[in-house]
Amino acid sequence: MMTMTNRITMKTNMQITGLIISLMVATVAQAQPADTLVVRVGKESKVIFAIKDKQDLETLKHYNFQALMDDMLAKLEKRDTSSMSKSSSEYRKDTTQQETTITPSDTWVRDQPRDEDRDTYRRERRRRVRSYHSWNIDLGMNNYLENGHFPDGNNQLYTVKPWGSWYVGLTSTLRTRLSGKFYIEWGAGVSWYNFKFTNYKATLDKDDNGVIFYEKTDPVEYTKSKLTVAYVNISMVPMFDLGGYSRKPMVFNGDRLNFDRRGSFRIGIGPYVGYRLDSYTKQVWEEGGDTKKSHVHDNYYLNNIRYGLRAQMGFRDTDIFFAYDLNDLFIEGKGPRLHAFSFGITL
Repeated sequence: MMTMTNRITMKTNMQITGLIISLMVATVAQAQPADTLVVRVGKESKVIFAIKDKQDLETLKHYNFQALMDDMLAKLEKRDTSSMSKSSSEYRKDTTQQETTITPSDTWVRDQPRDEDRDTYRRERRRRVRSYHSWNIDLGMNNYLENGHFPDGNNQLYTVKPWGSWYVGLTSTLRTRLSGKFYIEWGAGVSWYNFKFTNYKATLDKDDNGVIFYEKTDPVEYTKSKLTVAYVNISMVPMFDLGGYSRKPMVFNGDRLNFDRRGSFRIGIGPYVGYRLDSYTKQVWEEGGDTKKSHVHDNYYLNNIRYGLRAQMGFRDTDIFFAYDLNDLFIEGKGPRLHAFSFGITL
């Protein structure tokens, strides 16, 4: 038969065990910090939400916070610090609705957003970015007009062969949003005019009076003759973009897949100015079974400055451009009055 002393000892051990278990539970609870949202009210007051279980976020959606706040404010006005008389279930909008079970796939993970959320964030960030930098490559053809007509009609020696007269440009471009759907594409770069003559024997030289185009009479087979002019340029083209983006999707990456395809048309026109870096003639011919080349670098009375207007239009990840020089290719009175132009695509 259990003595009185044994009963007291057993009761004491049970109390100590219960205390230890309570401390362990409290310790575990403290080891799981809650996500805390602090809403400041006025100068010195605040409302604190502490969420330990993310599944409780779904439960909060069904609470009538207006009724809860009304009851809380009424108690505070009466300076009543006792517990709320209503249970939390009475503030549910739908008291018959059971607790929502959230599957792991729907669980909110702060550091691992879903792909569609990440894409949405990137699109919204691009809309907010005021300027975006890109490298633009112009690939196309160039030619020139004399008094509004091509020199072909007069069979001039400087008549250009359209196919083979390539225009190439590389531009560091900033696309800056002004307001709404209006942007400015501005930047600086280098470009090359390549005027490939139809007559491969045609070339040019100069004297004190000006530039001279003439045809060589050497008994060799000429296979190419051209004039190349290189410029450094700056441009500023206001753009109207139906998509309203601060950049255009690039053809070399997957950005175009993240853009709204319903509104990606853009159009604009603006000025440019360039400074001549170099110019030279090149001829290629066959002699004795060998291919020979000649390069002659000279200014050939070319204008050091070029200026004009550039128009461009784009859809999705491709732009087309047309640029027209408003001033003459050669210095006035030193050569034919030619206005160069170029057109092609921008990548």
